[in-house]
Amino acid sequence: MAAKTQDFTAIMKDMMGSFPVDTKAMDDAIKTQSSLNEKLSAVSLTAAQKSTNLSAKWAQDTLSKMTALTTAKAEPADYAKSVSDFASASAEAAAEHMASFAEIAKSVQTEALELMMAAGKDMGEDMSAAAKKATDDVTAAAKKASTAK
Repeated sequence: MAAKTQDFTAIMKDMMGSFPVDTKAMDDAIKTQSSLNEKLSAVSLTAAQKSTNLSAKWAQDTLSKMTALTTAKAEPADYAKSVSDFASASAEAAAEHMASFAEIAKSVQTEALELMMAAGKDMGEDMSAAAKKATDDVTAAAKKASTAK
C-alpha cells in the first residue's frame, strides 16, 4: 500500500490568497527608483560631456601654444624665452582649466543632492502610503477572518 503525498499547492494558494498584496506600491517604488536613476544618469553624462569638451579644449590650447616652441629662433636666448613663455602660459591655462573642472564637479554635486532629496521625499511619501494601505488591508483581512469563524 503506497502512501499518498498531500498536495501542498492548494494549501499554499489558499494561504497566500488570504494575505493582501498590493503590487501598485511596488510598481510605484520601482517607477520612482527608475526615474531617479534616469535623472542621475543624465547628470553624470552631462558632466562627462562637459569634462571631455574641456579636456579637448585644453589639449587644443596646449598644442597651439607649442607652435611657438617648434619655430626656429635666431638667437639661443630666444629658445629659453620661448620655453619660459610656454611654461608660464601652461601654468595659467592649468589653473583656469582646473577651476572649470571644479565648477563641473560642484554642479554635479549640487544636482545630485537636489535629486536625492527630492527622491527621498517621494520615496518617504510612497512608503507611508504603502504602509497605511497594508495596515488597512491586514486589518480588513483580520476582521474578515474573525467574523468568518
